[in-house]
Amino acid sequence: MSQAREHGSEHWRKRTFRNLSAGSGAAGRKRAAHLAFGTPVLPLLIVGAVVLVDLVGGAGMVWLPLLAAGPALAATTSRPYGVLCVGLLAATLSVMLGIRDGVPGDELAAVLSALAAVTLASALASALRWRRERVLAAVRSVAEAAQHALLAPIPSSVGPFQVAVRYSAAAAEARIGGDLYALVPTPYGVRMIIGDVRGKGLPAVGTAALVLGVFREAAYDEPDLLTVVARIERSLARNLGYDDFVTAVVAGYPEPGRLEVVNCGHAPPLHVRASGSVSSVDPVNPAPPLGLRALTGETPSLQGLPLADGDQLLLYTDGVTEARDHGREFYGLAEGLARHVSDEPASTLAALEAELQSHVGGRLHDDAALLLLRMPPVPDRAPEVATGGGSVTLPSPPRSPAAGAGVGCGQNAE
Repeated sequence: MSQAREHGSEHWRKRTFRNLSAGSGAAGRKRAAHLAFGTPVLPLLIVGAVVLVDLVGGAGMVWLPLLAAGPALAATTSRPYGVLCVGLLAATLSVMLGIRDGVPGDELAAVLSALAAVTLASALASALRWRRERVLAAVRSVAEAAQHALLAPIPSSVGPFQVAVRYSAAAAEARIGGDLYALVPTPYGVRMIIGDVRGKGLPAVGTAALVLGVFREAAYDEPDLLTVVARIERSLARNLGYDDFVTAVVAGYPEPGRLEVVNCGHAPPLHVRASGSVSSVDPVNPAPPLGLRALTGETPSLQGLPLADGDQLLLYTDGVTEARDHGREFYGLAEGLARHVSDEPASTLAALEAELQSHVGGRLHDDAALLLLRMPPVPDRAPEVATGGGSVTLPSPPRSPAAGAGVGCGQNAE
């Protein structure tokens, strides 16, 4: 017991040291960033270059007006105080150079007047820019709060599964979009959904929130997965417009070795077997997207999928498969998954996302979500513990059907 306490104390001290080191590193990076972006380095270099040219060339009046470039450029990188300092420095140097070069007083006064006007206008522009940046920072903080409320991160382990998530919104500054997902342990096993709302922007985010809210409630309440889908359908029928819909795959893991899948007009999941082969889980009876059942009269069907130890299942949205390169070629997700599949879902998705970004040239034009599940294999033999006269075989611990919880709607669980 004493050893355990000492080990825990040592672990706490090491972790505290790492946190302090990380904090000091972050503070250093912040100071470096402030020095880079808060100090008008480039404007000062321009002012210095103009002074150097004047000293070498001795052209006097020809070069003095160019000193106004210093405060004008400072307005793009510095606060008003920095702009005024650069303007004051430029005016002082202008007077010194004018006297040295014998510039007439009226001409020197005209140069100083122009410098003063440019400096004041630049300081005003800097103040307006700084105000807009503060507003943008406030909007980003609201987006961050919305992301954590609606797009909560999923842990790396949910129930029996290893889990990884990658999400990229088309509106990068918004951080959230119309793609959605959730993964929750319930009394009926782990259940999950991934979907794509028609459209973009705030209406799509609102619809995604509606679908996730209904799913989370129904997943806990309804023993039948088709009933969960029906509740989402009824809610969307009451709240969506006539031309709005949501494509989705709803899945559940009610018992070991068997996955239930309901596909409502969504891209089919990819099943990766322990051997590394990749196959598409195409729906046997295709169903319309959620919100359109009343128009077609078709109902979704339940499809069983065997999921053995070591198998993986990739759920995704069409922002991944419809991503094109400069030659208008689509990204081959199945081939990419076969190239990068590993025993660590997070590593697999990191490699896939990097390849996808490289394929499109660095920026996706549609929301994209990736959700990868892996069923870790159970050891064939229980571990042995050495004793004084031999070894004792310990029973393998049972796999918990609902250890851990997680919900989310599109975030880099990074």
